[in-house]
Amino acid sequence: MKLVFAGTPEVAVPALDALIASERHEVAAVVTRPDAPAGRGRRLVASPVAQRAQDAGIEVLKPLRPKEPAFLERLREIGPDCCPVVAYGALLPRVALDVPAHGWVNLHFSLLPAWRGAAPVQHSIMAGDEMTGASTFLIEEGLDSGPVYGTVTETIRPTDTSGDLLTRLAFAGAGLLAATMDGIEDGSLKALPQPAEGVTMAPKITVGDARVDWAAPALRVDRVVRGCTPAPGAWTTFRGERLKLIQVTSVPDRTDLAPAQLAVGKNSVHAGTGSYAVELLWVQAQGKKPMRAADWARGVRITDGETLGE
Repeated sequence: MKLVFAGTPEVAVPALDALIASERHEVAAVVTRPDAPAGRGRRLVASPVAQRAQDAGIEVLKPLRPKEPAFLERLREIGPDCCPVVAYGALLPRVALDVPAHGWVNLHFSLLPAWRGAAPVQHSIMAGDEMTGASTFLIEEGLDSGPVYGTVTETIRPTDTSGDLLTRLAFAGAGLLAATMDGIEDGSLKALPQPAEGVTMAPKITVGDARVDWAAPALRVDRVVRGCTPAPGAWTTFRGERLKLIQVTSVPDRTDLAPAQLAVGKNSVHAGTGSYAVELLWVQAQGKKPMRAADWARGVRITDGETLGE
Protein backbone atom coordinates (compact mmCIF):
# COMPACT_ATOMS: atom_id res chain seq x y z
CA MET A 1 0.00 0.00 0.00
CA LYS A 2 0.94 3.64 -0.38
CA LEU A 3 1.20 5.08 3.14
CA VAL A 4 1.30 8.53 4.69
CA PHE A 5 2.73 8.16 8.21
CA ALA A 6 1.67 10.60 10.95
CA GLY A 7 3.78 10.94 14.10
CA THR A 8 5.90 13.39 16.04
CA PRO A 9 8.05 12.28 19.04
CA GLU A 10 10.96 9.86 19.35
CA VAL A 11 8.61 7.07 20.43
CA ALA A 12 7.08 7.09 16.91
CA VAL A 13 10.40 6.60 15.10
CA PRO A 14 10.66 2.79 15.50
CA ALA A 15 7.26 2.39 13.80
CA LEU A 16 8.31 4.68 10.96
CA ASP A 17 11.52 2.68 10.57
CA ALA A 18 9.57 -0.59 10.43
CA LEU A 19 7.32 0.74 7.66
CA ILE A 20 10.24 2.19 5.69
CA ALA A 21 11.93 -1.21 5.89
CA SER A 22 8.82 -3.06 4.70
CA GLU A 23 9.04 -4.47 1.18
CA ARG A 24 5.24 -4.49 0.85
CA HIS A 25 4.51 -0.80 1.39
CA GLU A 26 5.74 2.63 0.34
CA VAL A 27 5.92 5.51 2.84
CA ALA A 28 5.10 8.31 0.39
CA ALA A 29 5.07 11.13 2.96
CA VAL A 30 5.14 11.91 6.67
CA VAL A 31 2.82 14.24 8.61
CA THR A 32 4.23 15.71 11.80
CA ARG A 33 3.80 18.67 14.12
CA PRO A 34 5.49 21.96 13.15
CA ASP A 35 9.03 22.69 14.32
CA ALA A 36 9.09 23.65 18.00
CA PRO A 37 11.51 25.66 20.22
CA ALA A 38 14.06 23.49 22.02
CA GLY A 39 17.26 23.81 24.04
CA ARG A 40 18.68 26.81 25.85
CA GLY A 41 18.60 28.97 22.75
CA ARG A 42 14.94 28.02 22.12
CA ARG A 43 15.63 27.72 18.41
CA LEU A 44 13.12 25.91 16.24
CA VAL A 45 13.87 22.20 15.86
CA ALA A 46 12.16 19.63 13.63
CA SER A 47 10.43 16.72 15.36
CA PRO A 48 12.26 13.36 15.63
CA VAL A 49 9.88 11.90 13.04
CA ALA A 50 10.55 14.80 10.65
CA GLN A 51 14.30 14.34 11.04
CA ARG A 52 14.09 10.61 10.35
CA ALA A 53 11.90 11.16 7.29
CA GLN A 54 14.25 13.81 5.93
CA ASP A 55 17.20 11.44 6.37
CA ALA A 56 15.28 8.84 4.36
CA GLY A 57 14.38 11.33 1.61
CA ILE A 58 10.66 11.23 2.38
CA GLU A 59 8.40 14.26 1.89
CA VAL A 60 7.47 15.91 5.21
CA LEU A 61 4.19 17.80 5.78
CA LYS A 62 3.94 20.07 8.83
CA PRO A 63 0.45 21.58 8.94
CA LEU A 64 -0.35 23.82 11.88
CA ARG A 65 -3.73 22.09 11.89
CA PRO A 66 -4.64 19.05 9.78
CA LYS A 67 -7.82 20.76 8.57
CA GLU A 68 -5.83 23.33 6.55
CA PRO A 69 -6.95 23.33 2.89
CA ALA A 70 -3.37 23.22 1.55
CA PHE A 71 -2.58 20.13 3.61
CA LEU A 72 -5.79 18.36 2.62
CA GLU A 73 -5.16 19.14 -1.04
CA ARG A 74 -1.64 17.67 -0.86
CA LEU A 75 -2.94 14.60 0.98
CA ARG A 76 -5.47 13.99 -1.80
CA GLU A 77 -2.75 14.46 -4.41
CA ILE A 78 -0.58 11.80 -2.76
CA GLY A 79 -3.60 9.48 -2.56
CA PRO A 80 -2.57 7.17 0.29
CA ASP A 81 -4.26 3.78 0.70
CA CYS A 82 -3.83 4.02 4.47
CA CYS A 83 -2.39 6.44 7.04
CA PRO A 84 -0.67 4.79 10.04
CA VAL A 85 -0.43 7.04 13.11
CA VAL A 86 1.80 7.01 16.20
CA ALA A 87 1.61 9.88 18.71
CA TYR A 88 0.91 12.52 16.08
CA GLY A 89 -0.42 15.03 18.61
CA ALA A 90 -3.35 16.69 16.80
CA LEU A 91 -7.00 15.79 16.27
CA LEU A 92 -7.82 14.63 12.76
CA PRO A 93 -10.99 16.10 11.22
CA ARG A 94 -13.49 13.94 9.36
CA VAL A 95 -12.47 15.51 6.04
CA ALA A 96 -8.93 14.14 6.55
CA LEU A 97 -10.09 10.77 7.90
CA ASP A 98 -12.06 10.19 4.70
CA VAL A 99 -9.09 10.60 2.32
CA PRO A 100 -7.39 7.14 2.49
CA ALA A 101 -9.45 4.15 1.39
CA HIS A 102 -8.44 2.17 4.48
CA GLY A 103 -8.59 5.11 6.89
CA TRP A 104 -6.10 6.17 9.54
CA VAL A 105 -4.80 3.37 11.77
CA ASN A 106 -3.43 4.35 15.16
CA LEU A 107 -0.85 2.53 17.27
CA HIS A 108 -1.92 3.19 20.88
CA PHE A 109 0.13 2.13 23.88
CA SER A 110 -2.49 0.27 25.92
CA LEU A 111 -4.75 -2.75 25.63
CA LEU A 112 -7.92 -0.98 24.54
CA PRO A 113 -10.48 -0.17 25.83
CA ALA A 114 -8.24 0.35 28.87
CA TRP A 115 -6.48 3.72 29.13
CA ARG A 116 -7.90 5.70 26.25
CA GLY A 117 -6.24 9.10 26.01
CA ALA A 118 -2.93 10.93 25.93
CA ALA A 119 -1.00 9.20 28.74
CA PRO A 120 -1.83 5.47 28.79
CA VAL A 121 1.61 4.28 29.91
CA GLN A 122 1.86 6.74 32.82
CA HIS A 123 -1.63 5.90 34.06
CA SER A 124 -1.02 2.17 33.74
CA ILE A 125 2.03 2.35 36.01
CA MET A 126 0.39 4.75 38.46
CA ALA A 127 -2.63 2.43 38.73
CA GLY A 128 -0.42 -0.54 39.57
CA ASP A 129 -1.24 -2.60 36.47
CA GLU A 130 0.88 -5.72 36.06
CA MET A 131 0.25 -6.05 32.33
CA THR A 132 -0.21 -3.60 29.47
CA GLY A 133 0.49 -3.60 25.75
CA ALA A 134 -0.22 -1.84 22.48
CA SER A 135 -3.20 -1.85 20.11
CA THR A 136 -3.77 -0.89 16.50
CA PHE A 137 -7.21 0.50 15.75
CA LEU A 138 -9.13 2.37 13.07
CA ILE A 139 -9.44 6.03 14.07
CA GLU A 140 -12.96 7.39 14.46
CA GLU A 141 -14.00 10.82 15.66
CA GLY A 142 -14.34 9.49 19.23
CA LEU A 143 -11.33 9.32 21.57
CA ASP A 144 -9.45 6.04 20.92
CA SER A 145 -12.80 4.29 20.51
CA GLY A 146 -12.43 2.74 17.05
CA PRO A 147 -12.44 -0.99 16.21
CA VAL A 148 -9.21 -2.86 16.99
CA TYR A 149 -7.06 -4.71 14.45
CA GLY A 150 -4.52 -6.30 16.79
CA THR A 151 -2.68 -6.17 20.10
CA VAL A 152 0.62 -7.12 21.72
CA THR A 153 1.10 -7.52 25.47
CA GLU A 154 3.94 -6.34 27.70
CA THR A 155 4.63 -7.11 31.37
CA ILE A 156 5.13 -4.09 33.62
CA ARG A 157 8.26 -4.72 35.68
CA PRO A 158 8.43 -3.62 39.35
CA THR A 159 11.04 -0.94 38.63
CA ASP A 160 9.71 0.28 35.26
CA THR A 161 9.42 4.00 34.72
CA SER A 162 7.04 5.24 32.05
CA GLY A 163 10.13 5.94 29.92
CA ASP A 164 11.37 2.35 30.25
CA LEU A 165 7.98 0.87 29.43
CA LEU A 166 7.26 3.23 26.56
CA THR A 167 10.60 2.37 24.92
CA ARG A 168 9.76 -1.35 24.95
CA LEU A 169 6.24 -0.72 23.69
CA ALA A 170 7.53 1.51 20.88
CA PHE A 171 9.56 -1.38 19.43
CA ALA A 172 6.95 -4.08 20.07
CA GLY A 173 4.28 -1.79 18.65
CA ALA A 174 6.35 -1.07 15.55
CA GLY A 175 6.14 -4.72 14.56
CA LEU A 176 2.42 -4.78 15.34
CA LEU A 177 1.77 -1.73 13.15
CA ALA A 178 3.73 -3.19 10.22
CA ALA A 179 1.84 -6.50 10.56
CA THR A 180 -1.45 -4.58 10.69
CA MET A 181 -0.60 -2.84 7.41
CA ASP A 182 0.16 -6.24 5.87
CA GLY A 183 -3.15 -7.69 7.08
CA ILE A 184 -5.16 -4.74 5.80
CA GLU A 185 -3.44 -4.93 2.42
CA ASP A 186 -4.06 -8.65 1.86
CA GLY A 187 -7.52 -8.64 3.44
CA SER A 188 -6.64 -11.14 6.18
CA LEU A 189 -7.27 -8.68 9.03
CA LYS A 190 -10.60 -7.22 10.12
CA ALA A 191 -11.08 -4.66 12.87
CA LEU A 192 -13.34 -5.73 15.75
CA PRO A 193 -15.39 -3.33 17.91
CA GLN A 194 -13.98 -2.60 21.35
CA PRO A 195 -15.83 -4.12 24.32
CA ALA A 196 -18.25 -1.78 26.06
CA GLU A 197 -16.90 -2.88 29.44
CA GLY A 198 -13.47 -2.06 30.85
CA VAL A 199 -13.16 1.47 29.50
CA THR A 200 -10.71 3.62 31.47
CA MET A 201 -9.41 7.07 30.61
CA ALA A 202 -5.81 8.33 30.57
CA PRO A 203 -5.78 12.12 30.26
CA LYS A 204 -2.52 14.03 30.07
CA ILE A 205 -0.60 14.01 33.36
CA THR A 206 -0.48 17.54 34.77
CA VAL A 207 2.19 19.03 37.01
CA GLY A 208 -0.36 18.86 39.81
CA ASP A 209 -0.91 15.13 39.22
CA ALA A 210 2.85 14.60 39.55
CA ARG A 211 3.07 16.12 43.03
CA VAL A 212 3.76 13.45 45.65
CA ASP A 213 1.28 13.08 48.49
CA TRP A 214 3.33 11.92 51.47
CA ALA A 215 0.19 10.83 53.33
CA ALA A 216 -0.36 8.19 50.64
CA PRO A 217 1.08 4.69 51.13
CA ALA A 218 4.67 4.03 50.03
CA LEU A 219 3.40 1.86 47.17
CA ARG A 220 1.48 4.83 45.77
CA VAL A 221 4.46 7.18 46.15
CA ASP A 222 6.67 4.73 44.23
CA ARG A 223 4.09 4.38 41.43
CA VAL A 224 3.70 8.14 41.04
CA VAL A 225 7.47 8.62 40.82
CA ARG A 226 7.88 5.83 38.27
CA GLY A 227 4.80 6.82 36.29
CA CYS A 228 5.89 10.46 36.01
CA THR A 229 9.50 9.68 35.03
CA PRO A 230 10.83 11.14 32.79
CA ALA A 231 7.85 13.46 32.17
CA PRO A 232 6.41 15.54 33.65
CA GLY A 233 8.57 14.49 36.61
CA ALA A 234 7.34 13.67 40.12
CA TRP A 235 8.05 16.41 42.65
CA THR A 236 7.67 17.71 46.15
CA THR A 237 9.01 20.77 47.95
CA PHE A 238 11.84 21.22 50.45
CA ARG A 239 12.36 24.48 52.34
CA GLY A 240 9.88 26.12 49.99
CA GLU A 241 11.62 25.11 46.74
CA ARG A 242 10.63 22.40 44.30
CA LEU A 243 12.50 19.10 44.50
CA LYS A 244 12.16 16.63 41.64
CA LEU A 245 12.04 12.96 42.63
CA ILE A 246 13.70 10.78 40.00
CA GLN A 247 13.98 7.44 41.78
CA VAL A 248 12.81 6.06 45.11
CA THR A 249 12.60 2.59 46.60
CA SER A 250 10.43 1.19 49.36
CA VAL A 251 11.81 0.39 52.82
CA PRO A 252 9.07 -1.83 54.33
CA ASP A 253 10.88 -2.45 57.62
CA ARG A 254 11.02 1.25 58.53
CA THR A 255 7.79 2.52 60.04
CA ASP A 256 9.05 5.09 62.56
CA LEU A 257 8.78 8.16 60.32
CA ALA A 258 5.72 10.37 60.05
CA PRO A 259 4.49 11.21 56.53
CA ALA A 260 7.03 13.52 54.80
CA GLN A 261 9.50 13.31 57.72
CA LEU A 262 13.15 12.95 56.64
CA ALA A 263 15.87 10.83 58.23
CA VAL A 264 19.43 11.04 56.91
CA GLY A 265 21.99 8.27 57.28
CA LYS A 266 25.61 8.17 56.20
CA ASN A 267 24.66 7.21 52.64
CA SER A 268 20.86 7.24 52.68
CA VAL A 269 17.86 9.54 52.85
CA HIS A 270 14.55 8.12 54.04
CA ALA A 271 11.15 9.82 53.92
CA GLY A 272 8.01 8.78 55.74
CA THR A 273 4.75 8.03 53.94
CA GLY A 274 1.27 6.95 54.99
CA SER A 275 2.59 3.40 55.46
CA TYR A 276 6.32 2.62 55.65
CA ALA A 277 9.28 4.72 54.51
CA VAL A 278 10.76 5.17 51.06
CA GLU A 279 14.44 5.80 50.34
CA LEU A 280 15.18 8.72 48.04
CA LEU A 281 17.80 7.53 45.54
CA TRP A 282 18.00 10.26 42.89
CA VAL A 283 16.66 13.81 43.12
CA GLN A 284 17.00 17.13 41.32
CA ALA A 285 16.90 20.37 43.23
CA GLN A 286 15.58 23.52 41.57
CA GLY A 287 18.18 24.88 39.13
CA LYS A 288 20.53 21.91 39.70
CA LYS A 289 21.47 18.74 37.86
CA PRO A 290 20.18 15.31 38.96
CA MET A 291 22.20 13.87 41.83
CA ARG A 292 22.22 11.07 44.34
CA ALA A 293 19.90 11.94 47.21
CA ALA A 294 22.64 11.32 49.79
CA ASP A 295 24.86 13.92 48.07
CA TRP A 296 21.98 16.38 47.93
CA ALA A 297 21.25 15.87 51.63
CA ARG A 298 24.87 16.53 52.58
CA GLY A 299 24.91 19.68 50.45
CA VAL A 300 21.80 21.20 52.03
CA ARG A 301 22.65 19.87 55.53
CA ILE A 302 19.35 18.23 56.31
CA THR A 303 18.65 17.69 59.98
CA ASP A 304 16.63 14.71 61.18
CA GLY A 305 13.00 15.63 61.57
CA GLU A 306 12.85 18.09 58.70
CA THR A 307 9.99 17.44 56.30
CA LEU A 308 9.17 17.46 52.61
CA GLY A 309 6.16 19.25 51.19
CA GLU A 310 4.16 22.10 52.67
